[in-house]
Parts: sequence; structure tokens; C-alpha cells
Amino acid sequence: MSSMLAASSPAATSREGAVVPPLWAEATSSAALRHYRSLPKKGKPQGRESTVLAAVLLSTPQDPHCPTVLSLGTGTKCLGASRLSARGDLVHDAHAEVIARRALLRLVYSGIGRGAPPEWLVASGDSGRWRLRDGHCLHLYITQLPCGVLPVPPPSQSELPREQRNSVNGCSDIGLVQRKPGRGDTTLSMSCFDKITRWSIVGIQGALLSHILEPLYLSTITIGQLPDGASEEFSIENNIEKVLDARLSSLSSKFPPSFKMQKPMFFEAPVPPTEFQQISGDEAPLTCGVTFVTYLTRYSICWNESGLHEVVLGTTGRKQGTSSKAACLPSTESLLCKRRLLEAFMSLEHPLVAQLKSEDLSYRALKDMSHEYHHSLELLRKAPFFGCWRAKPTFVDAFAVS
Repeated sequence: MSSMLAASSPAATSREGAVVPPLWAEATSSAALRHYRSLPKKGKPQGRESTVLAAVLLSTPQDPHCPTVLSLGTGTKCLGASRLSARGDLVHDAHAEVIARRALLRLVYSGIGRGAPPEWLVASGDSGRWRLRDGHCLHLYITQLPCGVLPVPPPSQSELPREQRNSVNGCSDIGLVQRKPGRGDTTLSMSCFDKITRWSIVGIQGALLSHILEPLYLSTITIGQLPDGASEEFSIENNIEKVLDARLSSLSSKFPPSFKMQKPMFFEAPVPPTEFQQISGDEAPLTCGVTFVTYLTRYSICWNESGLHEVVLGTTGRKQGTSSKAACLPSTESLLCKRRLLEAFMSLEHPLVAQLKSEDLSYRALKDMSHEYHHSLELLRKAPFFGCWRAKPTFVDAFAVS
């Protein structure tokens, strides 16, 4: 097999039944980049700056060859451990993939809150929950490899717990979970590849929306080519697909109803525009969040088709333009921070949400009460490759909203 999947891979059938057409990678990347170019200049890289772009797209049975952009995010920054907030008012992780996902959540909240859910969601029986409409598929496009794909040197065998010392199902490079890369203050945010692993089990909708929404899984992930090509040691097959396969196959198959393992199909897109390229000389392929000769912009653009469009300063977790005097004002909070997402959830006129409103519960407690989601996540956390992951301090999720 070639070092990367051909962009013109033959048509294949996705897990949801929709047909992925030839040149799918070009269609996906073109749609995402076209929409990015239509946005205002604010928050985009300037001069020698660069960034990462991610977009969540939808394909339908009516037009499976032309995916539409539902949400979009840019960014490469996240906050260090000392900057984490106990109020839920900061965006701790402003990497593009995370921003695009949260922008999608805002899209769902906006539609359900208006009593007009997105047309790609339908009622799931008489349970009061929603699900993805049959034949509709969600897809992720990223301009470059997600951080965590190229593992950092692993600890020595003697430093690992016994259950992590051996290969998993014949794959010795299963890759331990990693924190996001960065300089100075150590971050506690897990790498984007680790989050993609998690999304393959619990979906991208998160714990709160799981109260009213069945899991939303990605059918495909399309990644932009490296400007100078991949190194001989790297391949989608060995560094992404094989590792993800090994990770998922190490898990228990006893998932709660509606949850499952869904490994997305991977495709390689053409080389993205210069503002998304971060290569220096003979350096190894870079992943989101690593700085070399180009300067990574501090800003993250957040957009979705329901009208969300804001710019977050990734080094502070607040909206662009926030002054030091106004740093704690609610007006500086991004709509993607945990507090605002919790407010959106609690404001829904839904019988299942109404039941939760009757109790004075913290953000953490509300998430834990999504029992099926929590059980599936626990199965993931018990896997060998997640065994060394350190949970974030409990104070970051202990806040509540009235």
C-alpha cells in the first residue's frame, strides 16, 4: 500500500450506508476551504502566521457527492494547567478539531432551542430523543495531521503498568494517550488523535446532548497532504488506521444500547493553502500545535451555519479583543466555553431536560447522569492505552448555572 491513501480512492460504502464517491477527498477539502475563504479576514493568519483548519460536513442521499459545511474551526492553542478556570468560562482547548466540534454542538442547541432541529436529525421513536437521519453522514476535514498521530517517545517498559507492556492484537505501536504539545505551562488537554479515538466510541455529541440525542459518529476523516510529502516511515495505514484499529479492538464490545465502535474511513486530501502549512526544511511532519519557522496564530475562528461566528484568543480562552479590565465579564465568554454550552442545554424546552432542572446539579453531575454515555466512556478509560491518562482536576467541572 502507498504511504498515504490515494485521494481518488475507489467509491466505498460508509458505515451509515451512504456511498463515498471517487475524489471524495477533493470534494470535502474544497467545500471546507471554499467556505473558509468566504469568511471575513478577522482571526485569519497574517504575514508568516499559519493555523489549522477543521470542518464538520454533512452528506445526504440526495447529493452524496457534494458535502455541505455545518461547522468550522481554526486554531492551534490550548491553556496550560495553571490557567484552567473553575467557572467554566474559558475555552481550555482551542485546537481546530475541538472548535469545529463545539461549533456543531451550538448548531444542534440552536435548532432544538428554536423548536426546529436541523433537518438531518429525526425523532428516535417515542423516547423524546433525536438521532441522525437515515442515509445522512457526518464527516471531518482537517488541513493536517491531528496532534498525537506521531507518538512521542514512549516510556521504558519498566515504567509502564504491566497491562501496557505488551502489544495489543499484534500492534506494538498502539500509542499511549498524550497531552497536547506546547511550550511552558503543561497542558492537561488530551491530543486530538486521542479525542478522535474517543469519538469513535461515544460519538461527537458529548455527554450533555446524550441526554436527548443518540450518538453522532463520524463516517470519514479527510486529512490534507503534507507540502513535501510524508516521510518513508509514516503512512495513514500504520500511523492512523492500524493504531486506531488496535485501540478499538482492545475494548469490550458490551456497549450500552445505541453506542458502538465506529472507525471512520480515512482519506488524503490535496495539499492545503500556504496559511495551513507548517513545514521547515527537513523537519518531520508537524501536527497541530507544534511551532517551527512559521508562527502559529493565537486566534481561533468559530463558525456554524446557524449564525455563530466569533474569534477566540486561544492563549486566554476568551473572545478576541477582551481587555485585561474586562477579563472576567460574561460578555467576553465564548459561546463555546463549558458554561455557555451548559446554559444552552439547560434552556432547552425538553421533558428530559426539565427533569434535570429540578435538581441543583453541577456540570460534572449532569454529565455523569448521562449513564449510557458515561458507561461507554468508562470502557474506553479502562483500555490499556488510556490507563496512564490523568483526569483533569475536579474543580474545572464543579460549576453550575441557575
